[in-house]
Amino acid sequence: MKKVITYGSFDLFHEGHYKLLQRAKALGDYLIVGVTTEHFDTMRGKLNLVDPIMTRIENVRATGFADEIIVEDHDGQKIEDIQKYGVDIFTVGSDWTGKFDYLNAYCKVVYLERTPDISSTIIREGRGSLIRIGIVGTGRVAPRFFEESSYVSGAEVVAAYNPDVDSAMEFNRIYQLPTYVENFDEFLGKVDAIYVASPNETHADYVRKGLESGKHVLCEKPMTFTFAESQELYNMAKSKGLKLMEGIRAAYLPAFQQIIATAKSGTIGRICNVEACFSRLPVVGSREQYDYKYSGAFLEYGSYGMLPIFKLLGVDYQSVEIESILGENGIDIYTEARFKYDGCLATAKAGDGVKSEGQLIIAGTEGYILVQSPWWLADSFEVRYEDPSRIERHKAEFQGGGFRYEISEFINKIRDPESVDYKLTAGESRAMAKVVEKFMEQRKQIQGE
Repeated sequence: MKKVITYGSFDLFHEGHYKLLQRAKALGDYLIVGVTTEHFDTMRGKLNLVDPIMTRIENVRATGFADEIIVEDHDGQKIEDIQKYGVDIFTVGSDWTGKFDYLNAYCKVVYLERTPDISSTIIREGRGSLIRIGIVGTGRVAPRFFEESSYVSGAEVVAAYNPDVDSAMEFNRIYQLPTYVENFDEFLGKVDAIYVASPNETHADYVRKGLESGKHVLCEKPMTFTFAESQELYNMAKSKGLKLMEGIRAAYLPAFQQIIATAKSGTIGRICNVEACFSRLPVVGSREQYDYKYSGAFLEYGSYGMLPIFKLLGVDYQSVEIESILGENGIDIYTEARFKYDGCLATAKAGDGVKSEGQLIIAGTEGYILVQSPWWLADSFEVRYEDPSRIERHKAEFQGGGFRYEISEFINKIRDPESVDYKLTAGESRAMAKVVEKFMEQRKQIQGE
């Protein structure tokens, strides 16, 4: 008898789950299905679980494919189960390709290809629905988004689009997703929501087309280059009952929310200064090195620096001054945006070709908060006081690269249209667009356009 084993949360049971179990069963004579507990899912960074474990087990049992159902509740259990049950084949979906190659030492590992064009209909009655997401753009960010989406229950990336044929086909080869290169409308017809990760200058157009087609939209920053266009798109989303969200990953991480709450609680007194720096050395040949119109330090990373400033001080600043250092090709390699508020100053620093300490400092009248580099991926921070021996250390760890928390927020907003919008509000996003607009105007003057 050839024994097969597979594992999963099987939350919000849908057609993709059904077909995976069907194909897993076809690999052998006896199928064992491991259903993960809520605790273990939380420990491995799975977010947004809806159905309790008994419901998920019953949904698996109802398919008739599982000969035996077990519960997975700790790391290392897969090896234990393979040995305990005398398993011949371990199998999971192809979105986990390579992740379980280590199990080849114990049995054969098979990655099952994804189910194309899966339905968003939940097979059994449940609380929620599956959100089919399409990725617009297949460059360096798209793979990370796709991989992290596997950890968000109720989210399923089902298609991709890129007019660049070579990039699209390479993405299709690696991730086995239906990938469109010509018909954007056909692509939109396959999804409920889109994630826009295309070049900066195309963001607003794709967002508009998505909203016009009735799709929810999550867009990489900067979403627009002008305040007016940002206002237009948010108004369009609201009028259509759709969710529009700008993807600034740091805003959705647990530690960042705790940092903002701590600073606003009065722990460090009245906030008088905020300084946030995001800097990187560019990859050779990257867009940041040659796109003098739509890339560079501030357009790529300025939003990160503005995020804690607007969260803590609001969007009604008195003035903002922007100054840049240009590289040989005329692209800014370092930019500072200096904000003046009533009784407070703030600086957002962005470097791309200039490397600095990527920390966040929030200074108050009774102490300060220090978030060490890279603050935009913070899992801890310190509250410090005049007495150097008095340091309060806080931790709020996150899983993966952080994308899953952004995706989770997006899915939650779609599921609950009445949810309070506070992690990154439309008003804060529009305020960033206003600063970006000023930066673009200065750039045109410098470049003589």
